[in-house]
Amino acid sequence: MILALDQGTSSSRALVVGEDGVVVGAAQREFAQHFPQDGWVEHDASEIWRTQLECARAAIAKAGVAASAIRAVGITNQRETVVMWDRRSGEPVAPAIVWQDRRTAGALAQLERDGASETVARTTGLLLDPYFSASKIAWMLEHVPGARARAARGELAVGTIDSWLAWKLTGGRAHVTDASNASRTMLMDLRTLEWDAGMLELFGIPPEILPRIVASSGVVEECDASVLGAAVPLAAMVGDQQSALFAQGCHEPGASKTTYGTGCFALMHTGTAPKASAARLLTTVAWRVGERPVEYALEGSVFTGGALIQWLRDGLGIIAAAPDVNALAASVPDSGGVVLVPALTGLGAPHWDPHARGLIAGITRGTTAGHIARAAIDGIAWQVADLMDAMASDAGLRPAAMRVDGGASASDLLMQVQADVSDMRIERPAVLELTGLGAAFMAGIAVGIWPDAHAAASTVPSGRSFAPAIGAAVRSARRERWSRAVELSMGWHS
Repeated sequence: MILALDQGTSSSRALVVGEDGVVVGAAQREFAQHFPQDGWVEHDASEIWRTQLECARAAIAKAGVAASAIRAVGITNQRETVVMWDRRSGEPVAPAIVWQDRRTAGALAQLERDGASETVARTTGLLLDPYFSASKIAWMLEHVPGARARAARGELAVGTIDSWLAWKLTGGRAHVTDASNASRTMLMDLRTLEWDAGMLELFGIPPEILPRIVASSGVVEECDASVLGAAVPLAAMVGDQQSALFAQGCHEPGASKTTYGTGCFALMHTGTAPKASAARLLTTVAWRVGERPVEYALEGSVFTGGALIQWLRDGLGIIAAAPDVNALAASVPDSGGVVLVPALTGLGAPHWDPHARGLIAGITRGTTAGHIARAAIDGIAWQVADLMDAMASDAGLRPAAMRVDGGASASDLLMQVQADVSDMRIERPAVLELTGLGAAFMAGIAVGIWPDAHAAASTVPSGRSFAPAIGAAVRSARRERWSRAVELSMGWHS
């Protein structure tokens, strides 16, 4: 058995996975989202740890096995979110700053005016955007009372969520992060897989507070026996989107997938050399398995995907539960000319505008809640279509199919719309929650349960595919309307 901890943006999950790839125990807990100011998004790191530990123990109990039967633990996590904690007490010293947070947009705009963007992109594969961890860490050092002085005295540690969980699991013995998560901080050299002195100086971050960078698949340390009930090896750490790419079996250059979660994340495997993007996508580490060469990917990030459905539920109140959006959207034949741009926390790739805000256009007296729900479905799909176009441009080819996973991919309507607007076949496996499986596979490979990535991914059963069902003329007209609405949403908030 393998225990996978899947720490996401809105919930913590845990899976117990057998050697046949079947999940035999699972648990999930939601936790609070905090929005203290416009553009700020925070989490309580202690609540994240509490819910994640509860899920781990509950999943083991549901699997009906003793903790000693668990061969290894793998972590996969929401990326870029930053936690700062006291090394002695192991308690956070401030709220975690979430990847969606926009508070550092002004500081990064100044760095761009100063000409730093080219060096940042060349070194890290990333763009100057508040999405990434570096500016969040810099903000904490400047704004958390006493943080910079305490950091200089060696009292503080900082890291992404994988580092936080590893610290808590091992009783503070391991301050580590893996190469996939480190590649999202804007502090790691994409080629050497080490913290880059120039980036640390640019953001004013002392290297002593950062974790050690390790392989994505490989035993790091044993979990403290008091945590899970046995001293289980921590054998994998990987960012959630890279984990899904791994589980989808995308191990050859050109293979691509999109995960539909709080955001939507499209990744294309590009081989063992980083590939620069001309279309404003990100070059990122996919993973490193043991001592094998590091593998890379191109990535496009949509900040608001499934979170838009949550907003329809919690903000507008037009649905009672997230799955209700499908019936409401299907109650009309199309959006009736309504376009919804889901830029609730800015626009990600390929636009990269932290000042964009959500927009609904084309409303008439005949517009109903059904039209708005359908426009929301369309808006999620169009964002992903923009990413796939950018990837096709960078790669010089357009894949005939895209693999999908994540909670929102359960929507047949969304997947059909995605096929229509992207003009490609959509392949959905029978198992939708693949982020946790990817971490389980990596941990299992590290301890010898599966011989390699292909053997592990072959345990995921295939599901359903969706083919395009609209013509080129209809697609072109809808794209033009979508593009006009995106332009209107940009630069809205400054």
